[in-house]
Parts: sequence; structure tokens; C-alpha cells
Amino acid sequence: MFRFTDVVRGGELVRDVKRKYPETATVFERFGLRLSCYECPIAQAARQVGVALDDLLVAVNQAVHEGRGVAA
Repeated sequence: MFRFTDVVRGGELVRDVKRKYPETATVFERFGLRLSCYECPIAQAARQVGVALDDLLVAVNQAVHEGRGVAA
């Protein structure tokens, strides 16, 4: 079941999102986030590796929704 609280936002720490939604780990890896990025907010980590925040958030939220069995 999808809840509004299951939407990942740019201000959340990468570490917290990975802990709450383990299915996002492969997305963060695919976008090149390194271990040093895990203590940063997602928006900052995206800037550090040079990826568009919107693209990263779309992919992360898609992984969360697919992991929860929610159709996009």
C-alpha cells in the first residue's frame, strides 16, 4: 500500500533512505553515489556526483513504489 510518507525527498539522508527502503541501494549505486555520500542529504549527494536531483528522485521513488507493489 502506498502512503504519502513513502515519497522520498531531496532533504532526506541517503543513509536513512537506504535503511528504510533497501530496494533503493541499487539506484544509488547506479547513479554513482559513494560511501562518503551516505551521510549527506540526497540533494547534496546528487550535486557531489553531478547528477540531476530530479532524475535521482524519480528513480529512487520508482524503486520504492515497485518494492511496495504500487503501479506507477
